Amino acid sequence: MIDGAREHRVVTDDGVELAVVEAGDPLRPTVWFLHGYPDCRDLWEPVMSRLKERYHVVAYDTRGTGRSTEPFGPARAGYTLERLEEDFLAVLDALAPYGPVHLVGHDWGSVQGWEFATSARLQGGLASFTSIGGPCLDHAALWARTRLGRRSAADLRALFEQGLRSWYITAFQLPRLPEAFWRGPLAHGGWAAVWRALERTRVPGHPAPTLARDAANGLWLYRANTRRRARKPRPDRVAHVPVQLVLPERDPFLSARLYDDLDRWTPVLRRHTVDAGHWLPLTRPQVLADLITEFVDAVRVGSIPSVGRDHRADLPPAFGLGHPHPAL
Repeated sequence: MIDGAREHRVVTDDGVELAVVEAGDPLRPTVWFLHGYPDCRDLWEPVMSRLKERYHVVAYDTRGTGRSTEPFGPARAGYTLERLEEDFLAVLDALAPYGPVHLVGHDWGSVQGWEFATSARLQGGLASFTSIGGPCLDHAALWARTRLGRRSAADLRALFEQGLRSWYITAFQLPRLPEAFWRGPLAHGGWAAVWRALERTRVPGHPAPTLARDAANGLWLYRANTRRRARKPRPDRVAHVPVQLVLPERDPFLSARLYDDLDRWTPVLRRHTVDAGHWLPLTRPQVLADLITEFVDAVRVGSIPSVGRDHRADLPPAFGLGHPHPAL
């Protein structure tokens, strides 16, 4: 779908074939896109098309979605965040040999991105991370525990509100029933109608024709990871790259309050609030392309410093440790 795009297949160590698309000059800085649920890499076509003349842009279908194959063996083991990190490393080795990449993730792509941006194995492999509509599961669990511990009216209200927004996470734990809905009424026009109502618009080509398979397989992302991380969240999930957090104002699934404690895990943080719903890569692609360009270029020239040096004296009050982060 992208002019001049090149297709690749990367086989992981457990036999999954990942379908990768790239465009632009590989010698330019690489901007790497991770899609979420229940999408495939086609989500990123409007943004990648706007950036391919300036950067080397890469995206792939995560295992079990789009043009990628499904894992063999027990599904729960095949969709853990640890397994997805192995996938990312395999594709990174094949498609980005010239230096660290600027990672951009949406929804479960952002959840993965937090995993990678806080992983010691990827230190040096990433240059920055832009997070859209998906928190770190460990951060979210610790956020909830903090509010339960304080038990103020505001804290309990924030917990209750986010619990209502996250109802589907519990529903997705049920056996077989969610798959039946995705392969049945939701695949045959139901999800398209829900999506249009949530986003207040239509986007040609969305949902993708692989929706039923993508959504049914992707249920294992929730089953393999959410409860496990909620029970034993890691407090050492600190980002080793500058982070840009893009908050859609009309996101029905995630409250902005969920990111109140993000200073604890992001030494260099920039926040933006955008008037959009959850799927802003499709509904506001130019806005997102501009935010990515500004952030990536600022990181490259050093006006947004790396995490590796003491940056607090360099930043205005909207950045850095111990400072509030208003919308920019």
